[in-house]
Amino acid sequence: MITSLQNPRIKIARQLLSDRKAREESKSLAVEGVRLAEEALLNHWQPQFALWSAQLNERGKQVLNQLTRLQIPVEEIPVPIMNKISDTETPQGLLVVLTQKTQAPADNLNFLLALDGVRDPGNLGTILRTTSAFGAQGVILLPGCADPFSSKVLRAAMGAHFRLPVFNLTVEEFEFLCKAKTIPAMKILLADMDGAQPCWTVDLRQPLALVIGGEAAGASAQLYSIADGKVLIPMPSGSESLNAAVAASILLYEIMRQRQA
Repeated sequence: MITSLQNPRIKIARQLLSDRKAREESKSLAVEGVRLAEEALLNHWQPQFALWSAQLNERGKQVLNQLTRLQIPVEEIPVPIMNKISDTETPQGLLVVLTQKTQAPADNLNFLLALDGVRDPGNLGTILRTTSAFGAQGVILLPGCADPFSSKVLRAAMGAHFRLPVFNLTVEEFEFLCKAKTIPAMKILLADMDGAQPCWTVDLRQPLALVIGGEAAGASAQLYSIADGKVLIPMPSGSESLNAAVAASILLYEIMRQRQA
């Protein structure tokens, strides 16, 4: 049993939970809880080691057994130490450090979501979860977005990270992917309330990348310059805008609805 906060594995876990730079430089992340650990293993993300404590339930112990069969180091720690390093109010007694999976865009892309400046971790996680549910092939994170592997995003996404490819791209790289690398080229459609077509009057069955701008400033001018069109969600109440996660959910559903009609 590890009993010291100075233990190297404890230090690594704490740093990965709190420090974006550490996650990016090490290409690693830490996930807390049974559900996220199960999703990671189910989708073949590589564990480095796991820490567990006496709070762990029987379902969590099955995850430990699976890790042991994979010959992954598993260390018990006291409940007070788990409570100390955890980023949740009620720790489940399981923390797994994973290697970030290297992902590349598929060759037959026809449905992507791109996010520009979505800084709120809860919104980002909710959008990732919804995007996975509605069948998009990946999410592009453009500059200014929250770290997808922060604890808050991971919890809000409920394991979507492990099922859905997520890429960090510049606007130039995003345009190249849509227009030059994908055959046929994908249209870039920007969600906007100003001068846009209602979403149910636009053909969303075509290969496309839907862009959702950030909560405060919306999408950047650079994205407006490369967009092929704009779509809006009609709101009879006269409301000016929707939360980014809500807007993304409605538009993603409409894309799925049209494609299944």
